[in-house]
Amino acid sequence: MVACSSYGVDSGSMDMLNPDVPDDVFADVRTQVSHFVRSRVVPRELEIMNTDSIPEDLRGQSAEMGLFGYAIPQEWGGLGLNLIQDVEIAMELGYTTLSLRSMFGTNNGIAGQVLVGFGTEEQKAKWLPGMAAGDIVASFALTEDGAGSNPAGLKTTAAVDGSGWVINGSKRYITNAPIANMFVVFAKLDPKPESGNGIAVFLVPADTAGIQVGVKDAKMGQQGSGTADVTFTDVRVEADALVGGNGDIGYKAAMTSLARGRVHIAALAVGQAQRALDESVSYAAASTQGGEPIGNFQLVQAMIADQQVGVMAGRAMVREAARAWVQEIDRRIAPSAVKLFCTEMVGRVADLAVQIHGGAGYMREVPVERIYRDVRLLRLYEGTSEIQRLIVGGGLIRAEQKRNS
Repeated sequence: MVACSSYGVDSGSMDMLNPDVPDDVFADVRTQVSHFVRSRVVPRELEIMNTDSIPEDLRGQSAEMGLFGYAIPQEWGGLGLNLIQDVEIAMELGYTTLSLRSMFGTNNGIAGQVLVGFGTEEQKAKWLPGMAAGDIVASFALTEDGAGSNPAGLKTTAAVDGSGWVINGSKRYITNAPIANMFVVFAKLDPKPESGNGIAVFLVPADTAGIQVGVKDAKMGQQGSGTADVTFTDVRVEADALVGGNGDIGYKAAMTSLARGRVHIAALAVGQAQRALDESVSYAAASTQGGEPIGNFQLVQAMIADQQVGVMAGRAMVREAARAWVQEIDRRIAPSAVKLFCTEMVGRVADLAVQIHGGAGYMREVPVERIYRDVRLLRLYEGTSEIQRLIVGGGLIRAEQKRNS
């Protein structure tokens, strides 16, 4: 039995200082999510892992609870949570298999926020209500061979063709591609315009002719979350597919959406770290060596102490970064710093959890073994740890040089 612990600058986001959801209402939302995670999802983690899929009844319950649109504004059918509230929900969702959150994560996060922050009113009306209801799964199609953390390396192109556009190129490791109804596709304009970076973003229905989704990737962890390659061959879309009606906002949309998403990913990492800590404490208190609980051994206590310190530091840092985002104090350095710290932290906490469990921690059906594999991805997607270091370090140096110039 696992102890149930409680969790005591760019523009373009819709977050505001005063949330659309009052504190008392949000407290109820968070309680419902926590109960759902612990009572409905945690008991079925092995089923999700072994079948590499989220059961339909859990998907339906997630949709009924509004989880497909909790960060989408209320005017478009979502719950309208701002990032301060978002990270609290993310820490709850992070307590179980990360594939559950992945199912609706792109709707609320990197794909949905492109629409929320940069789409036209017509585009929002067309897509956001369905996304919030869970009828539409949006997929964020940015990553390519040679273009992951930096969109400047994109090779996918979009060329004007009559009144519309023709898109050609390939994307890789695209989350939710096997179940997507719509792709948020980033492409370089061809020919490149005289000014600007020439990166545009398009809303492309998944059933559009010329789109081919590859076989589902076999991954180290996060079973239940589907990723795949996506190829676009002479895919024609009309003019209204261009986000914002502007062919030069793709880079800004990507960077803003990714920065916001980094705070969310950090919160997920804290949730996973809390789960690994709880599993470690529960195991250490009950498992014995030589007739004595291993939790009585000082070296085991030291490992648990290191886990607790990491969890507490990460939780405080996530909340501070989310507040800085909403208050528009820091939307660049803080998101990268918090993702760097928390995703590295959860890797250390998960490693300690396996060590505390000993041989049992290496067994496939023990939760900490799955956590150990699942959290490794957090240091890679939405910007690797190395990219985050460059953003933080470079940003601080440039700011100082600007002050001294």
